[in-house]
Amino acid sequence: MRNIFVDTERIRDLNSGLGQTCLHVGQELVRQQPAGTSLTFLVPPGQTGVFGEPSGTLHYREASWRYKLRSPGWFDVWHNLHQDGAYWPAQRPDRLILTINDLNFLERTDYSEAKKQRKLAAVQRRIDRAQVLTTISDYTETVVREHLNVPAGVPLQTVYIGVSELPVPPVEPPAALINLNKPFFLYLGVLHPKKNLHVLLAIAQAFPDYMLVLAGRNDNPYARHLSEQVSQLGVDNVLQTGPVDELTKSWLYAHCEAFLFPSLSEGFGLPVVEAMSVGKPVFLSRLTSLPEIGGREAVYFDSFEPADVVETLRAGMRDYYDDPLKAQRLQWQARRFRWHNTAKQYWQLYSGE
Repeated sequence: MRNIFVDTERIRDLNSGLGQTCLHVGQELVRQQPAGTSLTFLVPPGQTGVFGEPSGTLHYREASWRYKLRSPGWFDVWHNLHQDGAYWPAQRPDRLILTINDLNFLERTDYSEAKKQRKLAAVQRRIDRAQVLTTISDYTETVVREHLNVPAGVPLQTVYIGVSELPVPPVEPPAALINLNKPFFLYLGVLHPKKNLHVLLAIAQAFPDYMLVLAGRNDNPYARHLSEQVSQLGVDNVLQTGPVDELTKSWLYAHCEAFLFPSLSEGFGLPVVEAMSVGKPVFLSRLTSLPEIGGREAVYFDSFEPADVVETLRAGMRDYYDDPLKAQRLQWQARRFRWHNTAKQYWQLYSGE
């Protein structure tokens, strides 16, 4: 029996991209689990059973400070699904796999150079313990090789994360959106400075007959700063929804005019793939991993000056409606990224292939 341990503790925050990754990777690993293997998942307290009832080949360990200090048991394979994992094996497994999602802290202007170097050093220590490294985009692999030392003989490969089929959206808008009675442009994700959302306020000004919907966690100073800017501009067509559930998210994707994602730093960009999967036009920055994910079918902001942002949206929407096959090609681009493929590649790594 080959014993595999996977750290999915971050499902504690399903409103984050990492939480969604842990959830869907875990689900797909169980679906594809081959005979002769045993899976153990690290999960938050109270989440035992999240991937199926415990059995002789499916086990759970609940995260705790005791488990952080001393992880009992021995495993053939230990997989940390992100580089900041706090849980490490007390006994060295035959194969420790570390997935590096991003090094986005290198782009943060609010971090000193000393802090960036400390964080790089912490990631390097984890790399030095691993026998296999994966990243979630070719861009992230390039950044890792540029800023960190990958030991000779340690493989480093890209394993793309995926997108699940969205649930069928409700016919009527969810209760939280009952007053959304205009066509709207959508951003979905945490409201954070690196997402560069303030540049979208020019769109709210230029398109008063449309709403700008910013959906995601907004309990932070940047979200409050956005609200203050909206008040100063005197516009009334910007809606911060806060976190949304899966049905609400599906409704938003299905009914938006376009998806806007001017982020400054992304290791992947899961909401972009979700929007493309339903054939919606996506407008992205040209930075970090986003051109790799959006491909030729996305529209890119070449400048964040207000007039340029507005003109990029106008031109992109004209092209979208003038091209009857555009929505279909966007869906084809999204199909490159599937959780089934993610888990398949991980199982190959677990078996030593």
